[in-house]
Parts: sequence; structure tokens; C-alpha cells
Amino acid sequence: MTSGGDAPGMNAAIRAVVRACAYYNIECVGIYRGYQGLMEGDFITLTSRHVSNIINRGGTILKSARSTEFRTSEGRVKAFQQLKTAEIDAMVLIGGDGTFTGGMIFNSEFNFPCIGIPGTIDNDIFGTNFTIGYDTALNTVVEVIDKIRDTASSHNRLFFVEVMGRDAGFIALNAGVGAGAEEILIPEEDLGLDRLLESLKRSKRSGKSSSIVVVTEGEKIGKSVFELADYVEENLPQYEVRVSVLGHMQRGGSPSCFDRVLATRLGVKAVELLLDGKNNVMVGLINNNIEITELENAVKGHHEINKELLRVSDIMSI
Repeated sequence: MTSGGDAPGMNAAIRAVVRACAYYNIECVGIYRGYQGLMEGDFITLTSRHVSNIINRGGTILKSARSTEFRTSEGRVKAFQQLKTAEIDAMVLIGGDGTFTGGMIFNSEFNFPCIGIPGTIDNDIFGTNFTIGYDTALNTVVEVIDKIRDTASSHNRLFFVEVMGRDAGFIALNAGVGAGAEEILIPEEDLGLDRLLESLKRSKRSGKSSSIVVVTEGEKIGKSVFELADYVEENLPQYEVRVSVLGHMQRGGSPSCFDRVLATRLGVKAVELLLDGKNNVMVGLINNNIEITELENAVKGHHEINKELLRVSDIMSI
């Protein structure tokens, strides 16, 4: 199943799981619409031919949904009964921390084998250097910022560009460095309004006629990116300020080669772990090696921001 927010590369992971099952002569069943579809028994038997020509497609052919009912014990009992009726022996869960939390609770209540594959553009899962969809989202953001810079330079404007990431600044930091942003605002580092203003003043004094500030949606420096923009415009009237909220375009599009390869490696390993009797773990990529992490650690652990990249971004903003 795929669950939670969609991410480019989920289809590649589905394809890998299905074809690994076919290779090992295991019947593979797809669950539509995540945990909601699980409770409703919305299943389909998948063969290698079902997943032809999907490796390059964004989104997820199994659809995704959020389910409040599954958070209740009654909902989980209903889901377990559907699995037993369909004679399903184990689940591969493709998603983020919410997906893994559901799988972890389900495993503890019914001792039902679950393997997690991290699929989220936020890259905020502990136990892997990269989550499926993150690389594609980065490339999307950099491409858009490059286009915004063209108009910012033409009109001598300051652009605040809000990117996804919830409470994690991985997209903002890496895309900001890659796109040459003058400032990067992330939840992990409290830049503060005064320091932001001073940085923008310094940029103006150095001769910059336009600036790009990348902001994570979870950044708390202002109540919203629009309020932040208003504050800067009031205090630095020499700047003409604009805001671009990139929104869900970051989730879409054809996955990058990196995400396709990552999804394929993780999908195959997930099936092999189940065959080896492993469960309640997540597969991830650490230093280019496939490693496993307990689902509980994947959910509760903290994926640290790259401090060296923060230092580099400060140097580049001069």
C-alpha cells in the first residue's frame, strides 16, 4: 500500500515489490487508498504486467488517503479481519511517519508482519539518508526558483519562496543552496527577524538588486510567509517584495533517476526481508548501503539537518 502524501517514485517502489514477489513466486496484492482501503477490503491481485510502464510516473497507482477510522481500535480490528479473509500474510507500507506509526501499532496489536519503505518528499524519516521523492522534489524546486530569479532580477524584487517540508528544512536548505538563494529559513535554525533584516540590508549594500529567500512552510519566524513579507516591506521599503508558495507542484512530476533506483532497491529488499522472517522494520539507504531500522526508531528518531551545509549557505550569502 501507499499511504499519506504522495511522492514521486512511489510507483517505482510498487513496481519493485510486485516484480520481486513474482521473482520469488509470492502472490502480491495491492491495497487501494492506504489504510482506508485496507479496512474496506479494496484489494487487487497484482502481477508483473500490472506494473508495466509505471516506473516513470509520478503519484501512485494504488492511490492514497488519510484515515481517521484506522486510528481507532475498532477500525484496526476491521482491517485485520479483511487481511485474514483475503489470506494476506504481510504488508509492505510505502509512506512517511504517519504510515509507519499505523503499521507499528497494527503490528503490536495483531503481531502482523509489516515492512516500511520511506516515501515522502520531506526527507524527515530517521534511518535513511534519502526518502523516495525527495530528490525529485529538490529538482522541481530548484527549477522553479531559477525561473523566479529571472523575473526577480528583471524587476529588482525580493522574492520569498515557500517550499514544503512541514517541520523539516531539508528541501529548503538543499534547494536554497542549489539555486543560490540569499537566505534560507528553516525550522531547525532560528534566524530571527532582526538577523534577516540585517542580512537583506547587507545584500543591498553589496550591490545586489534582487534577492531570493527560501522559506520552509513550518518556519516559525512569522505566522505565515505573507506576514513575513509584509514585515520586511515595512522595515525595508527599498525592496519590492513578492511571495511565491510552490505548494503541491513539489509532489508531482516524473521521478528522477535517483528516486527510481532508490525505490527499486528498497522495494526488492522489503520483499526479501519478509522472506527472511523480518518484520516491524523499515528499509533505508545509509552511505549507499541498504540498512534496516525498527519502525519505532524510524518514527521517533530525529533526522539531523546538515550543519556543514548550513555553514556553506552562510558563506554563499555574502
